Amino acid sequence: MRKLLRTIFLVDLAQGLWVTFRSQSTKNIYTEQYPAERPKVAERYRGAPRLNNNPDTGETLCICCDLCGFACPEQLIVVSSVRNPETRRKELTNFTYDVSRCMFCGLCEDACPVDCLELTQDFEIAQYSREGLIWDRQMLEEGPKPTQYSS
Repeated sequence: MRKLLRTIFLVDLAQGLWVTFRSQSTKNIYTEQYPAERPKVAERYRGAPRLNNNPDTGETLCICCDLCGFACPEQLIVVSSVRNPETRRKELTNFTYDVSRCMFCGLCEDACPVDCLELTQDFEIAQYSREGLIWDRQMLEEGPKPTQYSS
């Protein structure tokens, strides 16, 4: 009889709800107002890649050694270059980075001898198609442009 009364009056449900409401103090609630307030990202977070330029000359720091492509376990970095006959140096012609397959492991960044490739703290890289996630040299130098929302 006691079990029947507990079932009819939903005693177990009331006890469960009491536990839930008891632990919902307003001091424990933490909600980020995401588009309006930018979240704090951890210091060691690895996000969107960037190809750095020399601040003095504006030229790319990449020496076309392709070590980043060799170090990448997913083999998603393609570097192509042409040797300049006058200076006898390689000049970067194409740099492609497929962000859709990237694990953001940082091996490409570690392999680069001149620190031209780095993984930044930018995390807003979502696109509507995979074609938008294959970044060329220009996109890598500019970096992602996150949408700025106004309230």
